[in-house]
Amino acid sequence: MSFVATWIVPGTQQLVYLREQPLEVFSRYIQEGIDSKEAGGILLGHVRGEHLEIIEATEPSFWDRRFRFLFERMPHFHHKLAMKRWRESNGLVRYIGEWHTHPQNVPTPSSIDLREWQILAADRRDGRPLLALIVGCNGLHVEYMYATGERRILHQPTHVTVADQ
Repeated sequence: MSFVATWIVPGTQQLVYLREQPLEVFSRYIQEGIDSKEAGGILLGHVRGEHLEIIEATEPSFWDRRFRFLFERMPHFHHKLAMKRWRESNGLVRYIGEWHTHPQNVPTPSSIDLREWQILAADRRDGRPLLALIVGCNGLHVEYMYATGERRILHQPTHVTVADQ
């Protein structure tokens, strides 16, 4: 499955770009079989003005809980890796958000997902919204979740215009 790498906040020029590594991770965990379990992790990347560049998606750890219709990320492994990347990059690589799979062709967030995302957004120290991503069998669901519960669902751009500098 090939996923779209660039997403846009409707009504803005604000982009989210997914590098190759996260897309490869997502492809490895698509829930294709009836026995497949949800998977997930965190999204790490760069804040570039109003844009985001996602350079890494962590993979499920031994400690995470994986079931057909539930993924529960245990914090230790993912947090430790995020802190390592942050230190190695002198603070340039940071926690951007969360990803997990759903066994749907076109994924949509559950009420549990929305509650969890709002809690995680409220816990952010930088005041930025949480980037939340669900990997389905035939596509991605990408959105921003704010601490207030406001949601901004991102779309694939029809075209991207680069302004002259």
